[in-house]
Order: sequence, then structure tokens, then C-alpha cells
Amino acid sequence: MDVFMNTYHRLPVTFTRGEGAWLWDVQGKKYLDFTAGIAVNCLGHGYPALVKAVADQAARLCHVSNYFQSDVTAAFAEKLAAVCAPVGMKNVFLANSGAEANEGACKIARKYSLKKYGPGRHRIVTLKGSFHGRTISTLSATGQEKFHQDFGPFTEGFIYVPPGDIDALDRALDANTTAGFLVEAIQGESGVIPQEPAYLEAAARFCAERDILFMFDEVQCGVGRTGTFLGCEAYGVKPDVVTLAKGLAGGIPVGAVLAGEKAASVFQIGDHGSTFGGNPVAAAAALVVLETVNNPVFLGEIARKGDKIQEAIRAWKHPRIQAVRGRGLMIAVDLDAEAWPILEAAIARADGSDGKEHFVPERFVPGLLMLSAGPKTLRFLPPYIISDEEIDGGLEILKTILG
Repeated sequence: MDVFMNTYHRLPVTFTRGEGAWLWDVQGKKYLDFTAGIAVNCLGHGYPALVKAVADQAARLCHVSNYFQSDVTAAFAEKLAAVCAPVGMKNVFLANSGAEANEGACKIARKYSLKKYGPGRHRIVTLKGSFHGRTISTLSATGQEKFHQDFGPFTEGFIYVPPGDIDALDRALDANTTAGFLVEAIQGESGVIPQEPAYLEAAARFCAERDILFMFDEVQCGVGRTGTFLGCEAYGVKPDVVTLAKGLAGGIPVGAVLAGEKAASVFQIGDHGSTFGGNPVAAAAALVVLETVNNPVFLGEIARKGDKIQEAIRAWKHPRIQAVRGRGLMIAVDLDAEAWPILEAAIARADGSDGKEHFVPERFVPGLLMLSAGPKTLRFLPPYIISDEEIDGGLEILKTILG
């Protein structure tokens, strides 16, 4: 449609409804979803408890603004803080998106440092290959030049270091100039690249010794995506600040900044705000996600399903597949050629037509929805509720497309 700004390289399909791990397009064709709306629809499409919570809450109360408080928003914040307490989190600020959450984290780091040490100690260190959002400041935090083109000048004070290079990180985390270190446990947009345990252990040590806030961007890899509720939990480190969004409300926009003991009281009245942050409808959906996902058995199933996918693909020994990596249901497959034609072919195979634009169910051939993460990398972020049979079916489609 010409009415939209030309910002997205869209795949050629328009959806009308979804159920579980499946989506249907305007022609009635059916697609298995290995994307979950880029890690958003973590409980799939039309999850009954989430649908009921959203409908019930919309009928009771949609919005009151943050000059007041709603019962459901308070319950969500308390539950989220409790779920994240094992890594030291104490309180929460609610926003609408990952970019907003990361903006909030950077503001916390800068104010913490300013109030304790005075001006000049405001730099935020991030990693090359990172992705932290599309606002001017979160673009500044993003360590990928392709996202920077045409939008400068950027917010001053962000520097990038190579992932895994402990010596470079040691030099960058200068106690005289640095307020915070912002890192993804697994870099999603640059190819699902997990951090090395020794690197994050060193980062935690440097930050503690120099009183620099250690901050995890868990927007894509959090909320159970990797088989632990937070991606950083698998590394045994405790951050000072955590950001969340995407899957946190299972398809309803919400973001969150959580702070541990060191940073819990940094924000004071008037320091930060969000008109829609913690909206009651989003909070109701998020409570369902937290109650469902934060369960050892459920998280164990996420890890098992992810292992199943990786082991199956490796067992093919397919000549077009160069590498498979990831954790839980956050997986990348490196190819020997461009990924985008594979995404298009997996959609184009969907059929059920009688040749006259009528859908005939008995002729049903499913399509497969996947993502890319770099020019030659496929990315899988399926909903957590995907079944083993659906995983097998999706992998068979992929194998057929690869030839």
C-alpha cells in the first residue's frame, strides 16, 4: 500500500488471523510461524488466557495515565520485580518498547554517575554488532554502522568495543569517563551471537571495581527466549540494570527497565516518564506471560525444543549450511548464499488454490515464516508453545527449500 512510508522490506504476504504457531493470509493460505513477530508473540497467536485477560481488562479499564495507578499495573510491576529478583533487581520503570527501555537505562547510568562523581563521567560503552533501538540515542548505542547512515549527528558519548576482546573492554571502561556498559547476552540482530562466559565475567568484575553500571539489554533474548527467564542468568552474573520488551506481554506493546540495589533510587519524581508505559491492558497481558513462562518446566521445554532444532539441522550435514548456533528458541543458521531468497521461497510454497483464487483445504501446502539476521543468516524465533510435530514440519519445509 502506498500510504505507508517506505521503511520496511516486506515479504509478500498479508495476514488476517493466527492460532498457536500458525498464521493465515488473506487468501486462506496457512503458514507455520518461526518468527513470533520477532520474538514478541512468545505464547503464539490467540493464546486463550492472554486473549481473555486483554478482553477483560479492556472492558474494565484501558488507561488512566501515570499520575495515578491501576491495580493491574501495580500487580504486574510487583510480579516482574519478583521474577527478576534472583539477579538482584529491586524496582521497575514501565515503558512501551525496547528502545524506550534502553533510553531509560542510559539515563539511569548517566544520572548515577553525575550525582556521585560530577560531570565528565557520562560515556556508555556498547559492543560492535549490537542493536539497542531506533531512536537517535539508541541508534547511538547501536554498534552497527549500517543503522547510522543519514541520521547524524548522534547523541554524544557512546563508544563501541569488539565482542570477546577483554583487553579492549578493560581499556574502554575508564573509571574517569564511563557511566555504564550496555550489553546483550546474545546479540540478535547481528546473527544470534552469544557472549563468551569469560568475557561477561570480566565485564562484571571491571564494572564492580570501577563503579560503572553493568546493564543487560534483554529485549530480544529475555522473557524465557533462551531457556532461562533472562539471558544473563545462564552466565551467573548479576547486572545493575536490565531492560525488557518484545515478548514481555505476548504481543501487546510494553517495555521495562529494572534496577538493582545500586541503581534503584536513581530516578526521582520528574526524571523520566511515559504516557502509555504500564498501560493496564499491556499489564494484564504481561501478567499472563509471567505466570506462564516463569516456570522451570516451561523454561526447560524451551531449552529442549531449541536443542531439538539445532541437533536436527546439524544432523542433515547439508552442504548449504555453514553453521548453527543459539540458545533455547533463539537460533541462527548460516548459509553459503543470501538468506532473503530462502525466506521468499518458504512463503511462496504456501498453496491451496484451485487456480481460480479459491482456497481448497484438501490441497493445503503450508508455508514457513523465518527471519534473517545478516545477509547470509536465517534466524528462528518460534513461539514457545510450538509442538514437536510443528518443529518437525517446519524443518522439513526448510530442508525442501534448501534443496
